[in-house]
Amino acid sequence: MRYCWFGPEGHLRRNDRPHLWAATCATVGAAVWAGIAVLARAGIARLGAIELLFLLGPLVIVPLGMELGRGMDRGGWLEEISRRLQPVGAGLAVVAMWLPLGRRAGLFALGWMLICVLVAGGGFAGLVRAPWTDAGGGARATQSVRATRVVMAIARMDLAVGGAWLVASRLGMRPMGIQEPIGLLTAVHFHFAGFATAMIAAATLQFSERRGEQPWLRRLVLVVVGLPIVVAAGFVISPVLKMGAAILFSASVAGLAVAVRACGRKAEDPTARILLQVAAGAIFAGMVLSGAYAIADYAGSDVLIIPQMARTHGILNAVGFCLAGLLGWLVETSSCQPVPSGQ
Repeated sequence: MRYCWFGPEGHLRRNDRPHLWAATCATVGAAVWAGIAVLARAGIARLGAIELLFLLGPLVIVPLGMELGRGMDRGGWLEEISRRLQPVGAGLAVVAMWLPLGRRAGLFALGWMLICVLVAGGGFAGLVRAPWTDAGGGARATQSVRATRVVMAIARMDLAVGGAWLVASRLGMRPMGIQEPIGLLTAVHFHFAGFATAMIAAATLQFSERRGEQPWLRRLVLVVVGLPIVVAAGFVISPVLKMGAAILFSASVAGLAVAVRACGRKAEDPTARILLQVAAGAIFAGMVLSGAYAIADYAGSDVLIIPQMARTHGILNAVGFCLAGLLGWLVETSSCQPVPSGQ
């Protein structure tokens, strides 16, 4: 029997109109991002690699992640409102990055943060609902659905943290003495290592557990979604904590890459199989670089510096893993076609 996101074929299906909305938003966002990248390359837009990496989040990664989450869990009215307002928030984020640091840039960034807060509110509501979930099909099925919902809830709440750090960065604030570009990198961290990675992890977990495979994956995924906040806290609390959490996070995401590769090879759609294999390979290489950077940073070595990491690890993570991984699971979910009534 072939399995889809909501159970065996013939069960609940996605509405094509919301799916088309998400695809349109992400496609237009990708075109806008490409245009901004060309302007930055030509020196017209004063944006560096980190700024461009961040903008890929609101313009492309977040709408894709929101649609993937909608496919796995219908969510509530907060998710619906945030999904509709996401293009407006992304446009405000672009303006915020274009303007010089200051009050105006911060006010525009606040527009994107409000979208993130709406998404996070839906995530918090999902976290509250998770313990009362009854998926049917026995205790194991219910436990699997609860775990997936918890992971998606944490992913959505990560966006609020990322949005808040964007506002602080564009206002020119230095919370807890953190200097730029670390403030903006923290916003990038929670959009990609937080939100997008957790959404991919949730999709991988659901795909695996519907087939009764890889029982270790649930524990690994919970580690993956919990560590981004520990990594961020390490910048404030202790260099040892920062290095240890970064290495552990890199190792856990490398383990997730193994699971993505294994599940991707069993995907129904051939395009999804290719995308998920690309995602697994990219993030494995990216996490090797991340672990090496954590050690070099703790040792005070300049072998790997932030601009180099933005051009290597940043691209591998943002484009190679987050973009390819989200697209891969979205393509796979779309390959589940409705079964005509009465069959």
